[in-house]
Amino acid sequence: MRLARLARLCYRRRRLTVAAWVLGTIVVLVTGFGFAAEPLNDFSGGDSGSAKAERLLDDHFPERSGDSITLAVRADAGVRAPDVQAKVRQALDRMGRTPHVTSVASPYGQPGQISQDGRTAFATANLDVTSEDMPTDAVTELLDDVRSSSGPVRLELGGSAVDAAETPGGGPAEGIGVLAAVVILLVAFGSVLAMGLPIVTALLGIGSGLGLIALLGHLLPAPSFSPIVAALIGLGVGIDYALFIVTRYREELHGGSDPEEATVTAITTAGRAVLFAGTTVVIAMMGLFVMQQKLFNGVAVAAGLAVLMTMLGAVTLLPALLGFTGRAIDRFRVPGLGRARRPLAERWARTVQRHPVVAGLCAAAVLLVLAAPALSMRLSLPDSSTQPHDTSGYASAKILSEGFGAGTAAPLVIVTRGGDAAPVAAAVRATPGVAAVQPPRASRDGAVSVVMAFPTTGSQDERTPRLVHELRDRVIPAATAGTGVRAYVGGPNAASIDFADSVSERLPWLIAVVVGLSLLLLVALVRSVTVAVQAALMNLLSIAAAYGVLTAVVQWGWAGRALGFPTDMPVTTWVPLMMFPILFGLSMDYEVFLVSRIREVHRTGVETREAVAQGLTHTARVITAAAAIMVMVFLSVLLGADVAVKQIGLGLGVAIVVDATIVRLVLVPSLMELFGEANWWMPRALARLLPSGVEHGDAVHVEPVSGR
Repeated sequence: MRLARLARLCYRRRRLTVAAWVLGTIVVLVTGFGFAAEPLNDFSGGDSGSAKAERLLDDHFPERSGDSITLAVRADAGVRAPDVQAKVRQALDRMGRTPHVTSVASPYGQPGQISQDGRTAFATANLDVTSEDMPTDAVTELLDDVRSSSGPVRLELGGSAVDAAETPGGGPAEGIGVLAAVVILLVAFGSVLAMGLPIVTALLGIGSGLGLIALLGHLLPAPSFSPIVAALIGLGVGIDYALFIVTRYREELHGGSDPEEATVTAITTAGRAVLFAGTTVVIAMMGLFVMQQKLFNGVAVAAGLAVLMTMLGAVTLLPALLGFTGRAIDRFRVPGLGRARRPLAERWARTVQRHPVVAGLCAAAVLLVLAAPALSMRLSLPDSSTQPHDTSGYASAKILSEGFGAGTAAPLVIVTRGGDAAPVAAAVRATPGVAAVQPPRASRDGAVSVVMAFPTTGSQDERTPRLVHELRDRVIPAATAGTGVRAYVGGPNAASIDFADSVSERLPWLIAVVVGLSLLLLVALVRSVTVAVQAALMNLLSIAAAYGVLTAVVQWGWAGRALGFPTDMPVTTWVPLMMFPILFGLSMDYEVFLVSRIREVHRTGVETREAVAQGLTHTARVITAAAAIMVMVFLSVLLGADVAVKQIGLGLGVAIVVDATIVRLVLVPSLMELFGEANWWMPRALARLLPSGVEHGDAVHVEPVSGR
């Protein structure tokens, strides 16, 4: 078979294979990061009202086409005091000399920028670039020069460019995840050499993947968080895939096979399962194309490419490395580690099989309880008010909120064209929930006007989306009826709301596509409709549980501070959207490895009950180790500063814990016990259409498990 030939080729030409991987990865990394594409962070919601408003601003207000930086001023003696004004004007002059700043609106020359009590003020610096394109070092220098909390006045800077500089993505998370994986693999294998193989394979796979992702951005631009997400997924699955293959290789060696045959058997069994599992993850990620947004297309391809490279490394690079280790894979043992504990897994399997109904109902009840908070999930994008409390961005938002109201830091930008904007401004000003409205400002060509409206509530408040929909659905249509004026509600606040609405609308389609395609793939693998449907339902339950825990921690604040979330906040809009395909694909990984082993044993003539016990006994330890690695990799991002990345790390980590314990160790054996031989039901017509599954690989050695 082809996979066996590939394994033998890589094993026998191991020097060439390893050299090709090492040199290829170096070339791809150097080229990729040397010519990396700029990220795309367009959360405008496609053809939404905010997107139309943004296009009008770009065409008629080019000086306001970028983001802005806000200077928040607080002085107990009053911002009009001479010494305070001197400090503020000095800061404004420094802001004006910052690269990409096109204009600065002083609080002393613009109405509405000084609070009623005279102790708070703000100034706005317009940029000609987005916050992603704003040089971080320029923002950092501006922060160092302007920020002050002593003397007669307190000065703080806010805005998305400031947030990006103060809380950059990335950090030490991936390194900490690798260290955790080293410890877990060492405990699982008890051998330094065996531990090193999955780490090396995963690092080369993810390294080449990240380099290709950087280059691919020229064709499919992706958001700035995509390399972090791709690295997390690639690192987790890369180590796991190699772990499954190395575990099977060691089993074959201990069963009497020579190193080459052990390698071939490991690749044609565990390696084939890796290919199916990895393909499921890639297909699940491609489901993001259903969202019909370039931003998610880039994320889908980036994450899929990372998984593809780690999968390729597992079935080509790893056989070559096994050729170098041979029978010495268990050398450099650590005393007391790596000893098998199969009797415990076997006893657990027998216990679940004796009480399948009770075990299944208890597991389902736990998952439903965990999932319950997800019913109240709200979506929004982080802003300065959700940043760590020691940042200037948060301090700026707090000053503005106390002096002017919570909505000052998140204004609505209403863009009108085709007539007089004054009636629109008057109607918006009279709307409940609007704190203040600035007079309309016309563009140089007079074709477009801008009205700035400040809500009484902040961007994270659930009342703000209701206000935006009220303005769009009732207030503005009534004010423009019969006038020929067209008005669009835009700005970052409205764009975040439009993006959340788009996600809510298309998420059911994403779920349907991912579940449907994954079902077909799993049916082809295990040759069973029953098992595939069981897997899909259980995966949906585990994902719902992860959504519920994420909502309780982030939105409700349960243990949120302990986990590094500075305040209660809605779930970041793109997080549940990204979590679903990732988790559905990763959950299928464990299903594939467990059920394919059960199927493998069953095909030798063993009844289903015994095959389930043997399959769980043989895979429980390695699935537990694999899950522990993924959990540590995902949760390591909690040590970073980016709240959105921390949310997805928490959600992924919780889901893997739930999936590897409640689902794989309780629900799977209990349901398979209840269904018995019906687990393998497959319509003949469908069987003729589908390709052969993993069980049609080379013959494998199955160790007997002692009686019940």
